[in-house]
Amino acid sequence: MSQLIAAVLVACGCVSLAEVADWPPADSYVPTISCQQSDASERCEQIRADWTGLYADAIAGRIESQRKISFCLSTGCNEGIVVEPVLGCAWRQVIAASHNPEINDTDRTNIDRYCGPRVLDDAGRKAAGDQSQAWLTLLGVTP
Repeated sequence: MSQLIAAVLVACGCVSLAEVADWPPADSYVPTISCQQSDASERCEQIRADWTGLYADAIAGRIESQRKISFCLSTGCNEGIVVEPVLGCAWRQVIAASHNPEINDTDRTNIDRYCGPRVLDDAGRKAAGDQSQAWLTLLGVTP
């Protein structure tokens, strides 16, 4: 259904193809290094084993998976996932803007912690904001 809507929006000229991005594949966030190099190799292996399902649940709108995805993108989850602070922040912004009744004070605190000036500069925060808006569109969430 979302692909049909995107096609109609492109056809009418309402948006460009550049604005109708799709979700990157889950494995694009998995590093090529072995978990054996991690200080917590079992945890690294477990997050990699769970990643595809977590990612699928996150892009389906499940807040708990979005929290885990954002945490791993922010921290690397014991080297199981590539550290992408901008994307970790973007997922936190998605959570905050989702209007989900499960949002709590920890979610709001995590925006300050992982999107703040100690982690991202102004350009990083702008990139995270832009990315979160694209993902919110893909999720069908309107502000």
